[in-house]
Amino acid sequence: MTFLSLIVALLMEQVRPFDGKTFAFMWGYFDWLKMHLTTGEWRHGILAWLIAVLPPTLVAGLVTLLLHKLNPVAGWAWNVFVLYLTMGFRQFSHAYTSIDKALKEGDLQKARELLGAWRGASAAEYNAEQISRVSIELGLVYSHTYVFGVIFFFAAFGPMGAVLYRLATALNDEWNKYPEEAGHLGKFSFHAFEIIDWIPSRLTALSFAIVGDFEDALYCWRTQALSWKPIAHGILLASGAGALGVRLGDALPEDGLKVYRPLMGMGDEADSAYMQSTVGLLWRCLLLWLLLILLLTIANLLG
Repeated sequence: MTFLSLIVALLMEQVRPFDGKTFAFMWGYFDWLKMHLTTGEWRHGILAWLIAVLPPTLVAGLVTLLLHKLNPVAGWAWNVFVLYLTMGFRQFSHAYTSIDKALKEGDLQKARELLGAWRGASAAEYNAEQISRVSIELGLVYSHTYVFGVIFFFAAFGPMGAVLYRLATALNDEWNKYPEEAGHLGKFSFHAFEIIDWIPSRLTALSFAIVGDFEDALYCWRTQALSWKPIAHGILLASGAGALGVRLGDALPEDGLKVYRPLMGMGDEADSAYMQSTVGLLWRCLLLWLLLILLLTIANLLG
């Protein structure tokens, strides 16, 4: 049932991508918690995170149990619905594809504007190589956040796991936009997500290595990942860059200055061709995960 739920949810998402703005009220709720529980006390950071995450997660688990007992088909439909809300390539690939198209058409200004809107920071000083490089970095990280991390938790814990992972991701992003404002809320949400994402992020990085250049991916992972913060992103970027044979990270121009970033990967400079190679890498990873889940499902059915 897990395999079939994933296939149907992915197909639905390709046909009609889910509009994340539908749940904009959740961000208002997160802001309300931040406003009322940013007191400078660590226990209030823990309390805010638990209030934000536990109720929806427990409700998802309860609904799953009830529906599966009442009607297996209704339970399966619930699985698909939760996956559709929490997972999807299209939640990040639209921006990626638009940037790639602008670069191919030679419209550097449009590519800068699209990347700036996507990353939430100006890209006005970037050249074509830097735009490609940052786009690939975001594509690798977001593919894990929106696809592989959700798949792992759904396969392990069902809809409850998918909801938990998506909420933990959202809180980490939302409460760490301005760390000085969130205080302990931001710190705890970061550490909580770091623990939750420890296994999935490494499995995704291993998948990049398996479907790409295995030797270079593991070498870059071993020698470069720890220099990037957060470390989970460093693992994903080092493995992905090594698997693709491209250089990521490195310095970027910001406000007329060079901002240092650790070098990730090895090989050639990024360009539109490598952006296409990244798409191929991600689809091969997805097929690998689906194949493994299918084999586990068959083994479970056979006892």
